[in-house]
Amino acid sequence: MIDLSGKIAVVTGGARGIGAATTSQLVACGAQVVIADVRQDAAEEAARRLAPGVHGRYVDVTDSSSVRELVESVAAEFGRLDIWINNAGIVEDSLALDLADDVWQRTIDVDLTGTFYGAREAGRYMCAHGGGAVVNISSIAAYRATRPEHHVAYDVAKIGVAHMAKVLASEWATAGVRVNAVAPGYTNTDILKDVGANNPEIMKSWLSQIPQGRLIDPEEIARVVTFLASDAASSITGQVVHADAGFTAW
Repeated sequence: MIDLSGKIAVVTGGARGIGAATTSQLVACGAQVVIADVRQDAAEEAARRLAPGVHGRYVDVTDSSSVRELVESVAAEFGRLDIWINNAGIVEDSLALDLADDVWQRTIDVDLTGTFYGAREAGRYMCAHGGGAVVNISSIAAYRATRPEHHVAYDVAKIGVAHMAKVLASEWATAGVRVNAVAPGYTNTDILKDVGANNPEIMKSWLSQIPQGRLIDPEEIARVVTFLASDAASSITGQVVHADAGFTAW
């Protein structure tokens, strides 16, 4: 049902987890994909591992000139830019009273400002060249004070990412650019696997809060992102899809 043949997509932070799964899904639907990461070696290794038609590139999402250079180089190399997935992000647990200034700022810089730079630079190109699709990766932590973990900087950044999709969608609708967000629930990435292995009580707490009683596979999130990036979602813009196994329903 989803055909992305001839489309060029960029996935920031696409070397692992949800980003890598999204890259694989986009390629499976026919797109050529650029994995962009501050760890260029990881991006290039992921590109080699995932599939033909995947390319690794460097980007520092906290540096607007780096993001602009990436957009320009992708457009020059491939002749177009159709899809931009703002997936790069970091998180660090800390009680608010103990949160260090530099941790707060770094999280906001990567998760919120980095998403804006990506959306803005991709949006500039898309608005001038007939349209495209931007998908921001938010989180259930944007809508619930999660427990037992605490990461206020991440939570605040992710609600900003979600609302940003609505604002930009309204600005760019007449230019043919759609902007949406996905708010994943607890997803079975390497990070969560490590937490669960080392802290079974935390995993038990998480599962007890999820109506489906399970973690989500990265591929499940990737399918939602790919749908929103495709013409199958041509009437959908300014929305936040909660792919969370029912977490925010309780």
